[in-house]
Amino acid sequence: MSFDITEWIVKIPVLLFAVTIHEYAHGKAAYSLGDPTAKSMGRLTLNPLPHIDPLGALCLFLFNFGWAKPVPVNPRYFKNFRKDIILMSLSGPFANLAAAFVAGLFIRYFLFPMEVYQKVLLYLILMNAGLGIFNLLPIPPLDGSHVLENLLSPKASLTYRRMARYGPFFLLGILLLDRFAHTGILSRILLYPLFHLCHLFAGDNLFRLIAAL
Repeated sequence: MSFDITEWIVKIPVLLFAVTIHEYAHGKAAYSLGDPTAKSMGRLTLNPLPHIDPLGALCLFLFNFGWAKPVPVNPRYFKNFRKDIILMSLSGPFANLAAAFVAGLFIRYFLFPMEVYQKVLLYLILMNAGLGIFNLLPIPPLDGSHVLENLLSPKASLTYRRMARYGPFFLLGILLLDRFAHTGILSRILLYPLFHLCHLFAGDNLFRLIAAL
């Protein structure tokens, strides 16, 4: 794909859309499970600005893997603490995967010969699938870490929680190594499931679209 100003014009709104629906889904799930914290703090909104984490947005923009500012959650409102945290944590990635699925359907069945339209669809499927899959990794502070923590035994969960403080540094280190040392750690872990899932959603038109753009 050639790089030009059109890519920036397309990428930025798509990125904002991806992080917004991700965090909105977290807030909506928490609210439906009895926690009004996100709503009372103005985070239950489709306005992208309150949800943007600068570092996570930059990583998503550069690598197609990233994160947004976590929605505030108070688990004391949950009736089933562990189950509800898992459901709330999964809601964000699943919202992105659902958006990628819809974009895939358009690529598969409604791929009109308009360059901007095709770029929008391509970034919609790649960024949303990337954000969804990446956040399922069990590395703090990603959503997958909250899922794993609440699947572990109470003793193992406590140990895992103590280690969580180092998670962001570990994650950032991997991203920097991939970017500047070309270690390919994330590529080996995530690119195959990313493109396999996108191909499942979009069919062979996905690769035609990548080749054309």
